[in-house]
Amino acid sequence: MLFLNLPPCLPVVSAVIIVERRHHFHRELVIASALASVAIVAIILSTFYAWVLWRRSRRLAGGKAYRSSDTARGIMLVPILSKFSSLKTSRKGLVAMIEYPVLEAATGKFSESNVLGVGGFGCVYKAVFDGGVTAAVKRLEGGGPECEQEFENELDLLGRIRHPNIVSLLGFCVHEGNHYIVYELMEKGSLDTQLHGPSHGSALSWHIRMKIALDMARGLEYLHEHCSPPVIHRDLKSSNILLDSDFNAKISDFGLAVTSGNIDKGTMNLSGTLGYVAPEYLLDGKLTEKSDVYAFGVVLLELLMGRKPVEKMSQTQCQSIVTWAMPQLTDRSKLPNIVDPVIRDSMDPKHLYQVAAVAVLCVQPEPSYRPLITDVLHSLVPLVPVELGGTLRVAEPPSPNLKHSPC
Repeated sequence: MLFLNLPPCLPVVSAVIIVERRHHFHRELVIASALASVAIVAIILSTFYAWVLWRRSRRLAGGKAYRSSDTARGIMLVPILSKFSSLKTSRKGLVAMIEYPVLEAATGKFSESNVLGVGGFGCVYKAVFDGGVTAAVKRLEGGGPECEQEFENELDLLGRIRHPNIVSLLGFCVHEGNHYIVYELMEKGSLDTQLHGPSHGSALSWHIRMKIALDMARGLEYLHEHCSPPVIHRDLKSSNILLDSDFNAKISDFGLAVTSGNIDKGTMNLSGTLGYVAPEYLLDGKLTEKSDVYAFGVVLLELLMGRKPVEKMSQTQCQSIVTWAMPQLTDRSKLPNIVDPVIRDSMDPKHLYQVAAVAVLCVQPEPSYRPLITDVLHSLVPLVPVELGGTLRVAEPPSPNLKHSPC
């Protein structure tokens, strides 16, 4: 047999090797754990960053959809239009302050030939700025606390509101006690001028009138449902509905508007226009979003019948369109006879009856019986052709005889 003579130090060397290997393995384990932790943190950070980018892209996409959606929520801030950047302007908050000489030059020194309309506050002028940019300039003549309050109120509200069916504020000016507000120019003027002016509504077909009503409802829904707090216009009327070159309607004149959380019957003066003021506001000073719905119903009656909201019967007597029309609106045999001759026999009878029913509900004396403007909007959408912003698909122009149509 062969015997190996091992040195006596071998067990010690083996132990050292084993310990060294353990230390080496422990070090590798620590390094591997550290690398794994770094990798996990990197993955988490990468995932979080990707999520942030995804959220940001969704917000941007949502913002674009929001501007065109009927259910847009919140109040968007109005950017100063880039096309006005060449003017001599300064900023007050989010609104451009335009220097008076610029306004004077753009309106031809406020020439009568540039007058677009006249109201209790003063005149509205057409303005053409350098570079061909056009706008409308409202001059609030005189001073006084009421005038100043309306001016500040309109700047405050329109400076924070952006919606396709609410007129855009472009700037303002204060000069020698007069206040000036600059808006986007609406080429077709007001609905009042179109209905009751020289053309007597001849440019407004049935479908165009329903589009205008739908645009109004969209604007009001935004004020009532998507502004926080809700905004009550308080002076909705046909002269405050402006039309652009394509008859897109926009609500204007927010001087009397209030927010629902800022209504104090003790300090708030009764304001509005005869014929459009809701009875509960006129009698008791009670003001809610339903007051705007009543005024909307009056404008809808104007669109249907081509009549003014209040008409003079004699030297001492006037009659409102609501009082005159109500008994006939609910009678299908009489309804076609009170429709504006310009549009008579040009619509589907069922659509006429539906619009009349909506108008009747809107002008109910009891506010709780009136619908929400959202319900009105949903009722009008199916009556407006797709190409005009509704959902109606028109196969061919309807030409029924309303007097002989079945109920």
